[in-house]
Amino acid sequence: MDKKIKKKKWTPKRISTILFGVVFLTFVVYNFGFGDRRSKLNVDANKSTISTVTKGEFTEFIPQTGKIIPAITVYLDAIEGGTIKNIAAESGAMVEKGDIIMELTNLNRELSVLTQEANLNESINRVRQTRLQLGQNDLSQQQILAEIEYQLSVLKPQYARETEMFEKNLISRQQFERTEEQYRYNQKRKKITYQAYKNDSLARVRQLKELNDSETRMMTSLGGVARILDNLVIRAPIGGQISFSSQWQVGQSVNITQRLGQVDVIGHYIVRCPIDELYLDRISKGLIATYRDYKLKITYIYPTITNGRFEVDMDFEGDVPSGIVRGQSMRLRIALGKSSVQILLPVGGFFKDTGGNWAFVVSEDGSIAEKRPIRLGRRNTEYYEVTSGLQPGDRVITSSYDNYGDNEVLVLNLD
Repeated sequence: MDKKIKKKKWTPKRISTILFGVVFLTFVVYNFGFGDRRSKLNVDANKSTISTVTKGEFTEFIPQTGKIIPAITVYLDAIEGGTIKNIAAESGAMVEKGDIIMELTNLNRELSVLTQEANLNESINRVRQTRLQLGQNDLSQQQILAEIEYQLSVLKPQYARETEMFEKNLISRQQFERTEEQYRYNQKRKKITYQAYKNDSLARVRQLKELNDSETRMMTSLGGVARILDNLVIRAPIGGQISFSSQWQVGQSVNITQRLGQVDVIGHYIVRCPIDELYLDRISKGLIATYRDYKLKITYIYPTITNGRFEVDMDFEGDVPSGIVRGQSMRLRIALGKSSVQILLPVGGFFKDTGGNWAFVVSEDGSIAEKRPIRLGRRNTEYYEVTSGLQPGDRVITSSYDNYGDNEVLVLNLD
């Protein structure tokens, strides 16, 4: 009789099927509840710029280009117009104060000066003649007074004697009255002549002062007129290097006030730098700028704005670069304030894609880079100031994010 074989409930195949289902279900549940569902993108790490966050000194500055100019420059302008007769110094030559640089000739001006000199000399001669006449009048009046004094000195004792003689009837009345009349007349004459002389003397003093002042002014004018022709000779106002504003030639005409050139003091230079007007309220005297290893300080700020820019002058602090020449350009970094220790992130193209609000931060093992919110503050040409979201030692992708789309995790392939 056949024996009924009992069928096994837990066969290896069934157990394997159940285990596989449990594992698969567990995997699905884990990925659904705990798995990383962020969007990912595989990128070539070698094509990305990865920068390390550091802590160091941060200085906000702006890059600008300035030009070397002499600290002292005196311009040569033609005070008188004319024709160039002689050029005594060439452009670029060194001159001493007072050296002749150029000579002009102006026939009309020379004739005018001669006429003015003749007129002034004639006026001066008239003043001197008037003063001589005043002196002669003074002497004439003094002579008249002296004559009257003499007449009185004779008539006074005579009048006294004849008075006594007339009282004693020793002389006639007619003789006495004639003597008395002459004496009284000369007394009145002296009084009137002296008063006239006194008045004339006061007027003469005032008139002489005016004549002397007038002569002094005319003599000064005569000296000024004589110096007009000196203006046809252009001399170096200071010692230095001369630079002409044009290629002047003998026989060429020069107008009044026309700029002929300039004289620069060699050896002392400053830097003049145009700056955008946006920084006007942040630029002040004393701010420091750097050129390579050299320091400069802002010493003067020009108040006018031209084409949206204003200019500043800077002096070198300490050493001056060797071999610099007028007109040479210098790439400067002008500090906008004092430096301070901050968390720093190198400048990169990522900023235009994120606005500084987030960045891809590389994991410690370097396998992925995750999107992280950050906040950036000030910046210069090298670094951003990190205010939150990053710590020194963090590594950040700072190159452009144009090809990363909206992915939140970048898988970094090093191959």
